[in-house]
Amino acid sequence: MKPAVRDDAENNRYVIEADGDQLGLIDYRMRDGNIALIHTEVDKAKSVPGLARLLVTEALGDARARGLGVLPYCPYVRRTIDKNRDEFLDLVPEGRRAEFKLD
Repeated sequence: MKPAVRDDAENNRYVIEADGDQLGLIDYRMRDGNIALIHTEVDKAKSVPGLARLLVTEALGDARARGLGVLPYCPYVRRTIDKNRDEFLDLVPEGRRAEFKLD
């Protein structure tokens, strides 16, 4: 089964699952129209190439769809945004980009 990402809002995290197994997560906090992506992890024993990237890009896509600004405290999320500026940089509020070295 293909991995799927869902927002587990009750626990403030996005999770990626396949066949009923949780493969990874991103912890987040919501505040003032922004989503702070705090920590990303994937289960190394169950991971396949591209799994973390899928998790992050789906979470960023959800933030875009909901009109949320993204505060990438997680280094992996920050690197993903930095490497894909054309696709994701606009999600980080312009006044906060320097804080994340994305200016």
